[in-house]
Amino acid sequence: MKKIIYFLTITFLISSCSDLTDLNTDEKNSSKPPASSLFTAAAKGIAEQVVNTSVNKNIFRLVNQQWTETTYTDESVYQWTTRKISDNHWGAFYAGTVKDGSLGDLIQAKVFIENEVIIASDPQFAAKMNIKKNQLAMIDILIVYSYQILVDTFGDVPYSEAFKGSKYYLGKYDKALDIYKDLIVRLDNDIANIDTSHPGFGDADIIYQDNLTQWVKFANGIKLKLGINLKASGLEDAIADAAIISASKGVFSTNADNAKISYEKNVPNTNPIYVELVSSGRHDFVPAKPFVDALVAKNDPRTKTYFNQTYKDIDPANPTGDLIVVTGYKGGIVGVKNTYSRYTHVSDKIQAPDFKGTYMDYAEIEFLLAEAVERGVAVSGDAASHYTKAITASMEDWGIIQADIDTYLAQSTVAYSTATGTWQQKIGEQAWYALFNRGFEGWTSTRRLNFPALVPPSNADASAEGQIPSRMTYPIREQTLNAANYNAAAAAIGGDKLKTKLFWDKN
Repeated sequence: MKKIIYFLTITFLISSCSDLTDLNTDEKNSSKPPASSLFTAAAKGIAEQVVNTSVNKNIFRLVNQQWTETTYTDESVYQWTTRKISDNHWGAFYAGTVKDGSLGDLIQAKVFIENEVIIASDPQFAAKMNIKKNQLAMIDILIVYSYQILVDTFGDVPYSEAFKGSKYYLGKYDKALDIYKDLIVRLDNDIANIDTSHPGFGDADIIYQDNLTQWVKFANGIKLKLGINLKASGLEDAIADAAIISASKGVFSTNADNAKISYEKNVPNTNPIYVELVSSGRHDFVPAKPFVDALVAKNDPRTKTYFNQTYKDIDPANPTGDLIVVTGYKGGIVGVKNTYSRYTHVSDKIQAPDFKGTYMDYAEIEFLLAEAVERGVAVSGDAASHYTKAITASMEDWGIIQADIDTYLAQSTVAYSTATGTWQQKIGEQAWYALFNRGFEGWTSTRRLNFPALVPPSNADASAEGQIPSRMTYPIREQTLNAANYNAAAAAIGGDKLKTKLFWDKN
């Protein structure tokens, strides 16, 4: 992570990096940062948005009822407008906040590299061209990753006209389905363009340390996820099947493939969770009761790595006396202010300053493959084996010993052949457990499979209309700065409401 400090220091020391209206400035005479700095900044920015726990930025652990709140309740009951959470999440990717979003950084980096002139007579011409192609592919993979998050959050979003005018104007909103299809094409091109025998961004690659083979697997993982969502929509089955089948042949096969960012024990490169939960001195969150109860009921060994194992409660022998320390797990009630000391806490492991942040992991891939089999796609293996591999991968990644994994898998409530419910319930509930600290992808899985069957709190905000939110509403900023396109998009998706389902959310 020391290289993050180096590259981001360059980024912030060089001026004029916030204006996206002049992307074609001559790089030789530009005061803007080099592509490598922008690439690093974007990779870090994306990670910080998906990892963050701030109620101003990332509330997906709350909406998916894996965490809940102590000091506030607004976010847990879906009152998201006061803090302009949609604006902040949107702005983390698009430009238009106090600094460029990650997409702005990536697009600037792309323009710099595309404009780089490599002389044909250069003895290293072929090698330099391959490096250039690798860099452009790496940039585009992160662009696709970002758009997947945006589409899966809002539905239709600016895409084809984005970043082509003022940085505050993102143009028309493209259909989510059309964006998905184009993202798959882009990933196919990126995978084809990567030459693993040549480098990419070198030390500026804070995800895979310039291992291009891993970038190919990462791209295939994103394509698999896009394909599964597309398959769930019942639209464009041929495109979905082709994407899933081709991706399945080149995805993660071990936790060593996981796309993660390493953080450090010292500022400014500590994990955002540590910043929000420890260094801030705040105690705003506890694990949610639905999630804690579900894990305890299945004797899930991850409880000891997800949670600390004590909380305070009333002493039955002295009800009016001091609270006593209880060994065990007790989740907070969703939608109310939970007294922090009276409930289970997120584990010290997760709150550590150097706890890694995850873009994508092997367990997620195996759950997607299990789902692909059940949806009738011709990938190798059966649903039960992929399901078992997914659970095993998650537990191994969290440091659970093999004996405990075997015991867990042997339970009739866990084994694929005997667990309760449909395949959607079996996969959906186990994916929920495995995606504990990955709120956004956990929410995506829950929406697509409709499991676990979460219940909104009784005091949920009226804007939710009695349902778990299916999407975020569009940013307030778009309603004022891009009003005509916003109004057209809202009408096209069936209303800018929390309950409006995305095109792939058919359950």
